[in-house]
Amino acid sequence: MSCASRPSISKAQACMTDVLDPISSPRPLVRALLAMAALSVAGSTASAGTWTKLIHNAPQPINLMLQLSDGTVMAARFDNAISNVWYKLTPDATGSYVNGTWTTLAAMHDTRLYYPSQVLRDGRVFVAGGEYGSGGGKAEVYDPLTNVWTQTNPPAGIWSTTADNFYDCNSEMLPDGKVLLMPVFPHTSGIPLRYDPATNTWSNAGKLFRGTWQDEASWVKLPDDTILTIDPWGQFSERYVPSTNKWIDDGVLPLPMYDPFGEELGGALLLPNGKSFWLGSTGHTMLYTPSGSTAPGVWIAGPDIPSGKGTPDAPCAALINGNVLCAVSPMATAGNHFPSPTTFYEYDPVANAFVSVGAPVGSQDNISTYQAAMLDLPDGKVLYSHMGSDVYVYTPTGGPIAAGKPTITSLTGNLDGSYHLVGTGLNGISAGATYGDDLQMNTNYPLVRLVSGSNVYYARTYNWSSTGVMTGSTPVSTEFRLPAGFPSGSFSLYVVANGFASDPWAFNSCPLPVAYCTAKVNSQFCIPAIGYSGSASASSAAPFDVTGSQFLNKKFGLLFYGLASNGTAFQGGHLCVKLPVVRTTVQSSGGSPSGIDCTGTYTYDFNALIQGGSDPTLVANTAVYAQYWARDPQDFTGFGTSLSEGLTFTICP
Repeated sequence: MSCASRPSISKAQACMTDVLDPISSPRPLVRALLAMAALSVAGSTASAGTWTKLIHNAPQPINLMLQLSDGTVMAARFDNAISNVWYKLTPDATGSYVNGTWTTLAAMHDTRLYYPSQVLRDGRVFVAGGEYGSGGGKAEVYDPLTNVWTQTNPPAGIWSTTADNFYDCNSEMLPDGKVLLMPVFPHTSGIPLRYDPATNTWSNAGKLFRGTWQDEASWVKLPDDTILTIDPWGQFSERYVPSTNKWIDDGVLPLPMYDPFGEELGGALLLPNGKSFWLGSTGHTMLYTPSGSTAPGVWIAGPDIPSGKGTPDAPCAALINGNVLCAVSPMATAGNHFPSPTTFYEYDPVANAFVSVGAPVGSQDNISTYQAAMLDLPDGKVLYSHMGSDVYVYTPTGGPIAAGKPTITSLTGNLDGSYHLVGTGLNGISAGATYGDDLQMNTNYPLVRLVSGSNVYYARTYNWSSTGVMTGSTPVSTEFRLPAGFPSGSFSLYVVANGFASDPWAFNSCPLPVAYCTAKVNSQFCIPAIGYSGSASASSAAPFDVTGSQFLNKKFGLLFYGLASNGTAFQGGHLCVKLPVVRTTVQSSGGSPSGIDCTGTYTYDFNALIQGGSDPTLVANTAVYAQYWARDPQDFTGFGTSLSEGLTFTICP
């Protein structure tokens, strides 16, 4: 069928006229605007879960929602002009998103609707293109810390921001932190792009096994980090292997999943049993069992969606009870590619069956499924938008399944005041929620929640060691930093992935020691360093060791401290502690028994000094500043000394 004769948009065929004239293209924005606000109040069905409307409406209608690593939610504005505006939903003091508040964030450089998006390992947000709007061939990155968007377009040679387009583009995070994207209008046929946020550079990825694009497709990340897709618009499948940068052929589906009218598909998710579950616009579903190698997996038909329903562009979300929340509609027809209303089911993988659930109000939402979006929240619920300002939370029945539970194995402080958390299962057992090529809202990364009584706080996580799913017993880690104004006291700390929370970890919020000032390079060109283990305490007998390393071997040295910082020039280096200072016991650095090298170390248990009572100024909540000094006979400056950087710490109760 020609583009001119289509009554509704066929994004799958992706006519260039649609790109040049998006407002008149056949997925009519007018229809979306007329339908988006209506919610049926008809009688409800038996519900497996409950819906709750957010107390505060979003400032304007919203569409895509993203979970930031500090527990807040970014939501993109949707209106008839196509927007570049974003809002932020912040949970209240008890951690409730239902009672949360909205604020306005900085606007993107370009307007966008239906585009790839990923939360990066450092907590920033990446977006590119847009089926509608001015962003078609351009990309940008948002920094939540500065509330600034920065453009980052692919270079000439692999891309043209005017001739090429990220239209209907899927994306996925790779193990090395890069973003994989497959535009419908690539610079080179069948060639995806990779964006590296660490270096802000772009490169080509391996060519598709078949075809020129992945239009209307959904992608699923498997436990081995490969990315599975059903090739448009047939029954073949292929996988991307990040370790080899190649796409490989996979199995053949027994039934069609793309409808023959708009060539649409629904969402797809990894299930707790390791299989992936796919929803078809044809009303069929598929279950895929991975081979665990480069050999093809096995596709089998799942249960058809009940009542003749399908998923012509529709979201679904993984639930903590192991089920999948699905938005469905009547199947597409030649006369209506995106029919309404939308109804809801939970797919139960254990029973391999669908259970009907209610809508946000009544039994149905009077929209087409493409207008809906979902997001897994860290409290185990699902956030739901439908191109309206009214937003809802779905709470499933039943507790979290054991397979999704993360564990914490260690928690240590970093010298910059942040924390390093190690555990297992920190990335969850699925991507979270999914939609397909138009929206990506993955949440397979760790969040950190701290609880004291009824008060709930979220730290900001970053530098996750893994972007995978179902990482099993493999140790993974994240850094995190407490929010500004975080109170002192004892807390229960949880690491959360896709709503699954770990067991609590006892956490004392006394500020971490922080290194500051500048060390003096010694005669062996080493930089003496100061560190610590444990926590300074007015009551605990456990050691708080202030350590020195990278000093000359077999040299005398000592730790000195005071109650204020400094940074003035001193003996060819810097005096990091303001006078007056107190000197501790002289030690020998030890290290190599012969020769001269930087194997010398010092250790001083500051808690023994605190609790010994010899210095009455060392009491709870006192800030202390410390530095190591040592002998260096060959010192270039002629002073014969070596100096570490400074370390400041607060004595906890």
